Amino acid sequence: MDHAGTIHIVASSSRERATLARHAYDLGRHAELYESSDELAVRAPGEGLVLVSESEDGGRSERLIDALASKGCWLPVVAVSETPSLEHAVAAVKAGALDYIALPFSTKALASKLATIEAEAAALAASRRRAIAARRRIEELSRREREVLDLLASGQSNKLIARELGISPRTVEIHRHNMMQKLDCDHSAAAVRMSVEAGLEPSDAGEQTSPSILGLPSDREGKRKADGLTAS
Repeated sequence: MDHAGTIHIVASSSRERATLARHAYDLGRHAELYESSDELAVRAPGEGLVLVSESEDGGRSERLIDALASKGCWLPVVAVSETPSLEHAVAAVKAGALDYIALPFSTKALASKLATIEAEAAALAASRRRAIAARRRIEELSRREREVLDLLASGQSNKLIARELGISPRTVEIHRHNMMQKLDCDHSAAAVRMSVEAGLEPSDAGEQTSPSILGLPSDREGKRKADGLTAS
């Protein structure tokens, strides 16, 4: 069986799961069914594509993407909804969903959508997975080690970092050494590259991420794409 062609279906309603599964089977694809995002995240499959039925209040696709990322897993996610809205479409795409499709749809329409989505996913997969791996490693750093990494990524020397943090250059060297060991980096450039791949904003000490760095759509891009999706 070609597990790369598997469609993972997440929907709280058994009726929705059955309907989406029939589309998958009609396309000659294998379908795995899940009642909740948590159920899929526990399994954290390494291949396939996810169709997630968006909740009426929105947010299910975002929770699913976050849950998979916490497991170090990235899969292309497509949100589907029987009650589509521009607000939910924008939120889903900004969270990282590759598309937002209104239900019902025909098998032929789904096939066309999947061809485009999977081509895009193939191009994004490596960078998204590197970003998740980098973020998980950086999460293991202490607060001070994270600050040193952020300042290092902004181009500051040990002396300037020491001045910024109010500690001695020697202490900076110790934190920097520990940080490099935890990140398994042999040199500073590799640590900075990992920070960039993780999408960290140095000035915010990791509290925010940059969608453009992660390969995620910006707010404007997300709204533009969602406008087209809800109109189709």
